[in-house]
Amino acid sequence: MNTHDQHGRGRTGPRPRGARLLAAAGATALLLASGLATPAASAAPARAAQGVEAKEAKKGDKVLTVAVAQSVDSLSPFLAVRLLSTSIGRLMYEYLTNYDPKDAHAVPALATKWESSPDKLTWTYTIRSNTKWSDGQPVTAEDASWTFNKMMTDDGAATANGSFVGNFSKVTAPSPTKLVIQLKKPQATMTALDVPIVPKHVWENVKDFSKFNNDKSFPIVGNGPFVLTDYKPDSYVRLKANKDFWRGAPKFDELVFRYYKDQDAAVAALRKGEVSFVAGSPSLTPAQAASLKGDKNIHVNDAPGRRFYALATNPGAQAKNGQKFGDGAPSLLDERVRHALFMAVDRKAIVDKVFQGHAVEGQGYIPPRFSSYFWKPSAGQELAYDPTKAGQLLDEAGYKRNSDGKRVGKDGKPLNYRVLCHATDPNDKAVGKYLQEWWGKLGIGVSLDCLDNVTDPWLAGKYDLAFDGWSVNPDPDFVLSIHTCDARPQTPKDTGATDNFICDKTYDQLYAQQLAEYDPAKRADLVKQMESRLYDLGYMNIMAYPNAVEAYRTDQIKSITTMPSQAGNIYGQDGYWSWWSAVPANSGDSSDGSTSTGVVIGIVAGVVVLVGLAVLFTVRRRATAGDRE
Repeated sequence: MNTHDQHGRGRTGPRPRGARLLAAAGATALLLASGLATPAASAAPARAAQGVEAKEAKKGDKVLTVAVAQSVDSLSPFLAVRLLSTSIGRLMYEYLTNYDPKDAHAVPALATKWESSPDKLTWTYTIRSNTKWSDGQPVTAEDASWTFNKMMTDDGAATANGSFVGNFSKVTAPSPTKLVIQLKKPQATMTALDVPIVPKHVWENVKDFSKFNNDKSFPIVGNGPFVLTDYKPDSYVRLKANKDFWRGAPKFDELVFRYYKDQDAAVAALRKGEVSFVAGSPSLTPAQAASLKGDKNIHVNDAPGRRFYALATNPGAQAKNGQKFGDGAPSLLDERVRHALFMAVDRKAIVDKVFQGHAVEGQGYIPPRFSSYFWKPSAGQELAYDPTKAGQLLDEAGYKRNSDGKRVGKDGKPLNYRVLCHATDPNDKAVGKYLQEWWGKLGIGVSLDCLDNVTDPWLAGKYDLAFDGWSVNPDPDFVLSIHTCDARPQTPKDTGATDNFICDKTYDQLYAQQLAEYDPAKRADLVKQMESRLYDLGYMNIMAYPNAVEAYRTDQIKSITTMPSQAGNIYGQDGYWSWWSAVPANSGDSSDGSTSTGVVIGIVAGVVVLVGLAVLFTVRRRATAGDRE
């Protein structure tokens, strides 16, 4: 999943999917909750808005309040796909493994160790003993076995993370501390199963996993570093520290995610001390970051990001049963047209003028932070910015200009493309204006459909192009899986795990090969071949790799862990390290040294550490969608 963020889509209805950080769907104006006290004694109390109040924190509690530009799609770990939702899931539930914040190698979590059989078809995990769910019940291997088996047998439970168990043949718990997973064929992601393990005794009572959003009864039973205690849709999520967390209790007593539809309002709240941290949508704009750097009580973290920013083209929405749906422009089914549009986008201008240098130009599907998998096209393959050649491709495809200079199709109608745009993301709107200019010179019209809810038209295939983006994990399997034929919905009425309805047999064959390949170098080569194929198809135009630009109050947060520890992000990590490690400014506690210590600017390649067969395999989330996951 993507690991998703603000760009890309997420899900609003009963069957969300994927992993993106996307813009809020159906978001309402923020109802600021009263009593959400900020951690520093000198900070102003949070204010109430529109007469709606949240439950007050206990007097004296240290509360870390995070302003986010995304609402929750679901609190069910079986349905959640947005970056905010999956990040909250990481705080509520443990996974089998986690990823070291310094270099992302696999480290113990619910499982203390793991090993595979010689043929790599049987994996045995030792489950941590003497840990409890927040309701006091013991956590056992049976909880993990039940979670995976439910995903294997219930389509609703497989909505968000089903790709991880598609190759499982049998999962058992021979003892409370032993979990055994048997595979149909080798699977390279067995140390990166990005699946929250839930308490069987709670979830076995759920009737319909496709509709249950886990948001009616609080506190929610979990075993992560925080316990979710309160939630108001499109407003806030409140969590309290789990004092019994096996790794140690968080240093903040409460963690609150507060939704702001207006990012400028979130930045203003940070200045006033009403929130402790601002994540942006998913990043702060260059102007916002610049304005905050002059405040002595605010630290701006500007580091290489884990997401890409793209234009996705509707390839002709089609379900697995062969039924076509949606109304994507037929002209986009021609690869020459897609390539022409690709070559008429000036990615350097987007980096320089929209992101103002807080990004690098897009090339392959995996950001340069993940150096093992980063790919870029060869000189002869590159669809470089060349408006003249773009026009020639359109001529060759039969879309020539009429007397008014407009490109027309065989039906004589001018080409005019609808571009889905996130209303809460200023980057979408800014890039959209450039598209209108660049494609307009080619004789193509552009209509920007900037919506609070891009989910519904995207799921229905009712768009021509759309701003897209995902957060990518150290292991890229999930963001690769969302472009396979099998990720499409079974019927047009269903919701699949697909990002953009892409289905290509060559790509699918490469995907299957990389999933079964344990040799790191060979697997990386297969992933790069997949990126090359995706690039040549022209359905995904990766325009930029944005930096993670975020800010927090140093008079409220003394220290906080970035991931990776050198030049990394705070919000939307592959783990819970930032919020679990955060130290209140008025606390006597000291940090562990793995913290954000200054403004970090620039793009550096990430490092992937391989430990035996525990090949550093985290997955998505994410981005996106502005990180969807």
